[in-house]
Amino acid sequence: MISLIFTVLSCTTKSKMGGLALYTVRDAMTEDAKKTLKTVSETGYAYVEAAGYKDGKYYGMTPANFKAFLKEQNLIPVSTHQSSVTLDNADIEMAHAKAAGFEYFVVPIPPMGLFNYDTTTNTMSMTGGAENLANILDELGKKAAKAGLKLLYHNHDFEFVRDADGIVPIDYLLENCDPKYVNFQMDLFWVTKAKADPLAYFEKYPGRFKIWHVKDMDKEGKFAPVGNGTIDFARILAEKDKSGMEYYMVEQDKTFTMKPLEAIKVSHKGIKSFGFE
Repeated sequence: MISLIFTVLSCTTKSKMGGLALYTVRDAMTEDAKKTLKTVSETGYAYVEAAGYKDGKYYGMTPANFKAFLKEQNLIPVSTHQSSVTLDNADIEMAHAKAAGFEYFVVPIPPMGLFNYDTTTNTMSMTGGAENLANILDELGKKAAKAGLKLLYHNHDFEFVRDADGIVPIDYLLENCDPKYVNFQMDLFWVTKAKADPLAYFEKYPGRFKIWHVKDMDKEGKFAPVGNGTIDFARILAEKDKSGMEYYMVEQDKTFTMKPLEAIKVSHKGIKSFGFE
């Protein structure tokens, strides 16, 4: 009987794999965070990335309560996107992230008012220049290290576009941010959207991409569940060690005709088909 119990537990643990960026299910998290997290766990995800920090809480829960509930659901808090971070509030935000059990503190866009979104053209950009952003990230990275966290910067597509000074922002950040304090979360969709090759970046900047965002792209260039699009994840996955990848998060910014809670199930099957573990 005891051996049977251990076998069942082992199979249950083994069936859980991969991470989910909770931004994918943000509406459901707003409606009922605990119910949604239970579904995420039941779908088979092993860890999560938060994107719901506000007023010192995660999805309305104190950091300690959020951490405790994730533990109840057998979910590991790995990373948190904190777009509200500034040099002034970083210490308190990072203290909350640490208390919630996160390992990585992710800056998802250029912070402190440097990010621009044009609703007319549906495009993103940044102001202030790459050097300014690099300096801010280095300072945030030092604060993160002091708090017992690791800082990552998450890319979109605009960082791969040469700016007015002839600088490719992502290249500048990779070459000038101190790797002791600042590393990167590579969003494979946005790299592909920018017509850049993830493998070229792994080759040039090995070990710098600690977490991946794994989301597919359909033939029209729109977000798609993993396995329902055109990105060759098997090719990218073969170079995970060179990239420095320690975790990967399924994410889909918009799911269109499919409900997000259904899309994450399709993507979980998709990551298995590509050989993710």
